[in-house]
Amino acid sequence: MTGLSGAGKSTIAEAVSGQLRADGIPVEVLDGDIVRQNLSKGLGYSKQDRDENVRRVGFVANLLSRHGVVVLVALVSPYREARDEVRSLSGAFLEVFVNAPVAECQRRDPKGLYGQARDGKLLNFTGVSDPYEVPQAPDVECHTDRESREESAGKVIDAIYAAIGRSPIAEQAGHR
Repeated sequence: MTGLSGAGKSTIAEAVSGQLRADGIPVEVLDGDIVRQNLSKGLGYSKQDRDENVRRVGFVANLLSRHGVVVLVALVSPYREARDEVRSLSGAFLEVFVNAPVAECQRRDPKGLYGQARDGKLLNFTGVSDPYEVPQAPDVECHTDRESREESAGKVIDAIYAAIGRSPIAEQAGHR
């Protein structure tokens, strides 16, 4: 899941992971904030560091997915080339564009980051002083400024089930 800070990536990942777990599907969430504190500690926010962060997360996601785990990655991942690189190295990859206008993300601003960026206290902030390259052909696009959490999560869940060849409707009827 890629999108601006505050677009709703973590919120959607949480809803999707809860439903997949309830359906008995092994799932892991790699959230950008948590990954930065652990796997990518020491990386900054330059283009090179951001790309390296995406590569590291992509590597871990690929390892887990090879063992049958659905991996939900909630990461700003602002550069198209880095996302495409991870896609090319992955056996299964769905690009989910969590689309919310900058103005809506600024209004939500759960961490106060947009304000800090506007005040010059936070440099290289995606959507303010650093670019975000919108996916050209995402597998799923969630418009979180006009869809509910459940609607957005439903789109992602449907795409995951289609990708792994399972039907939630058939499973609900007891046909696995």
